[in-house]
Amino acid sequence: MSNTNENQSVAKTNINWFPGHMAKTKREIGEKLNLIDIVYEVIDARMPISSKIIDIDNLIKDKPKILVVTKMDLCDTEETNKILKKYESEGYKVVPVDLIKGTNIQTLLKTTNEIMSDINNSRLNKGMKERSARVLIVGVPNAGKSTLINRLVGRKSAGVGNTPGVTKNLSWIRVNKDIELLDSPGILWQKMDNQEIAHTLAALSSIKEEILNLDSIACFILKKIYKLYPDKLKDRYGLEELDEDFIEAYETIARRRGALSKGGRVDYSRVSDIIIRDLKNGYFGPITLDRLK
Repeated sequence: MSNTNENQSVAKTNINWFPGHMAKTKREIGEKLNLIDIVYEVIDARMPISSKIIDIDNLIKDKPKILVVTKMDLCDTEETNKILKKYESEGYKVVPVDLIKGTNIQTLLKTTNEIMSDINNSRLNKGMKERSARVLIVGVPNAGKSTLINRLVGRKSAGVGNTPGVTKNLSWIRVNKDIELLDSPGILWQKMDNQEIAHTLAALSSIKEEILNLDSIACFILKKIYKLYPDKLKDRYGLEELDEDFIEAYETIARRRGALSKGGRVDYSRVSDIIIRDLKNGYFGPITLDRLK
């Protein structure tokens, strides 16, 4: 961030992250698919397009699926609902949830039981016994899968963290007498052709920070919020406009937030960290980074 050339290279930084455990997870899901009745695909309400796994249908084949939309308390509901209505128009069963308040958890359970009732009726017609629903839960890293599981179970059964990669293996968890969950590690797709989506995932903590250029992510956040919510950028940092090379923006934020090193020089790394943490911690207020085209 020390000069214009560096800023331009930062802006063009490509992101790809598909570690070995994700490939292993996809392979194991394929191996266990015959045990699964229903799939919960967990998506983040702040990025309901970017957080939807693009090759999910290749992975789960024709299994009935419910889109469980987490973090509704953090999103711009007007914009997110436009996208969710599109999903519903395409035939998806969509259940938005607030995992803090527990909103719509009973709706999710009811929808699951309705699907399973149809499956059990089919089993009975074939001379097979009824059984509890076996539900695979999948999603990108840090989409809220573990928090959802804990809310469903009513106790802490899955590890929760604000970084991707907390869940490492597939594991069965009983919710109640009617539902068993197969939890899975967060997964992405092997090649990220759309870098807008890749940067959105990175900005909202679905990609491991250690592999990222954090200056690039911070600049992406500034550009995105300036485009979608310019008033929020003004309120948080006093930024009326965003300069092309981000130098003036970083200087303004550094002065406002005390991110200056000795001699009054801008601590660029610290400013980048401030921008990323402010988004992660919800300090810009309700936001949705995706839009329908």
